Amino acid sequence: MTRTTTATLALIAALASVPLSANADSGFFFGGSIGAATLDENFEGFGIDTDSTSFRINAGWQFSDNLALEAGYHDFGTFDDRLDIGNALGELEIEADGFTLGLTAGVPLGRNLSLFGRVGAFFWDGDAILDDIIVARPEDDNFYYGGGASVAVSERLSLIGDWTRYDLDDTESDVISIGFRYRF
Repeated sequence: MTRTTTATLALIAALASVPLSANADSGFFFGGSIGAATLDENFEGFGIDTDSTSFRINAGWQFSDNLALEAGYHDFGTFDDRLDIGNALGELEIEADGFTLGLTAGVPLGRNLSLFGRVGAFFWDGDAILDDIIVARPEDDNFYYGGGASVAVSERLSLIGDWTRYDLDDTESDVISIGFRYRF
């Protein structure tokens, strides 16, 4: 585990252990989202500029209106691109997925609307496949961060729109998604 990830996990553990006043909005939640992931970088030596459909599922504990600890799974889908290799074209596919652990901090802007930011660690692995041959299998643990807005449609259900940046070694992927969160 890298020093950066160790520091992130220590910060998450410290903040999650801070006692906060209990209120009616604390408790367990789960959620999911679907969105568009972009990749416009060098991934394991391959220059790629494409996007894919991604999804995320998560669950966690809402400590207060302002702070939640969440864990989840994120799948970026498959990034497809054509590469010009010498005088031949090659089909490149890049796939990545992994698990997240992080904090979400929110600011209510009224009864039904809030803005939030998130930060955490992403434990991932991936495949780079050129013409149906796996040419690289990277894996690592890196940061993610982002923000968005949440609109409560009922006492327990909220609709969420957000942007999150995932660091994947020397590459970054931005994900814009819409989803839901259900509180128990």
